[in-house]
Amino acid sequence: MSTASPTTQIPIPHQTNYRWKICALLFFVTLIAYVDRGVIGYLEKYLEGVVGWNSIQYSYMTAAFQTAYAIGLVCAGWLTDRLGTRRGFAIAIVLWSIAAMLPGAANSALTFGVAMFLLGLGEAANFPACIKTVAEWFPRKQRALATAIFNSGSNAGNIVVPLVVPFLTYRLGWRGAFVGTGALGFVWLGFWLRMYAKPEQHRGVSPEELAFIQSEPEEKVKSVPFRSILPLRETWAFSVGKFLTDAIWWFYLFWLPRYLQGTFHLNLKQSELPVIMVYVISCAGGIVGGWLPSPLLRHGFSQNASRKITLLICALAVVPVIYAPFSNSLLVVVLLIGLATAAHQGFSANLFTIPSDVFPKSAVATVVGFGGMAGAVGGVLFQLATGRIVHATNSYIPIFAMACSAYLVALFFIQILAPRLTPAKIKSGHRYA
Repeated sequence: MSTASPTTQIPIPHQTNYRWKICALLFFVTLIAYVDRGVIGYLEKYLEGVVGWNSIQYSYMTAAFQTAYAIGLVCAGWLTDRLGTRRGFAIAIVLWSIAAMLPGAANSALTFGVAMFLLGLGEAANFPACIKTVAEWFPRKQRALATAIFNSGSNAGNIVVPLVVPFLTYRLGWRGAFVGTGALGFVWLGFWLRMYAKPEQHRGVSPEELAFIQSEPEEKVKSVPFRSILPLRETWAFSVGKFLTDAIWWFYLFWLPRYLQGTFHLNLKQSELPVIMVYVISCAGGIVGGWLPSPLLRHGFSQNASRKITLLICALAVVPVIYAPFSNSLLVVVLLIGLATAAHQGFSANLFTIPSDVFPKSAVATVVGFGGMAGAVGGVLFQLATGRIVHATNSYIPIFAMACSAYLVALFFIQILAPRLTPAKIKSGHRYA
């Protein structure tokens, strides 16, 4: 019998972590999406004097974005499931990057509204495609964290806006700010086309990493028609949650700069730090919310309990924001809204994992698209209500009252509709893998 010499080295399996590079791509594309949609929110008070509009007309513009977003989400989810993530995402970012530049050519509330409508159509693909990519590249136990990481790109985008937009506005004018930020999507597209493929087709993925990604049993269902998804309680649990909570996030996105600038008499430069602070806090909260189910699972909690305990913690953390419109301290308001947006991101990261928890990968983008449409519809209604309430009363108290309670109401309906996060049943009675 021969034996290996003492100097013989036994090969060590090469474990790659390419899935986290894909997650980084999703983070940056989400960042770009929120920069593109955030420019108008940050410049709103400035453009109000330049172009000439009031709070009601501004609410029409933001509602136009969200109406298109709602329409686009249903189509985008369906197309992403059929075209595949690589092609679907590439087409979407070309469309939305062009649309993001169009406000640079606008000269009235109407033309701004048209540009925002087109931007909403293009950006609708972002979250369905991101969630589908996570489902393709991560096992269930890591999806909440991966979702939280890419979803934190929304916070990072909101941090970038007050840093970049004033600089571009002062150097290139407000039209140049729209064009400059819109061009970022084409840079990302080059990285996406170079780096993305499915895990089983990717040369950068080791056999060990691929085995980890595919560690769950193989799914038996390869195609799910939309008509089979629509009647399911799990679809509506996700959709009602999005309808009630996305509206609040859209309020912060489009109205926070205006609220801080108007309430505390800040100019563009002075509002940079407060807005940045809100979204720095928010980013941290999103990561913590995405991480929290993992230790709960390790301590013996079920997936259902881990997910919903995290949702409850996040929903309770939102409640103190009701004090914000009663405070005269800018710091207190920033901290309260920062806590609320952080809790929203934690809530959102776990809400987004529900489709991939209970549906097959082939249906995830469709379900996310439908739920996202419900969220956008809620956002449209809330934007229009906000514009009229602020115009009529010059008060944000009713808005913050709704913001503080929406998450607890959403969790109530999620529990009623999906008391156990088990694989959803189709009409034939078979369970999804």
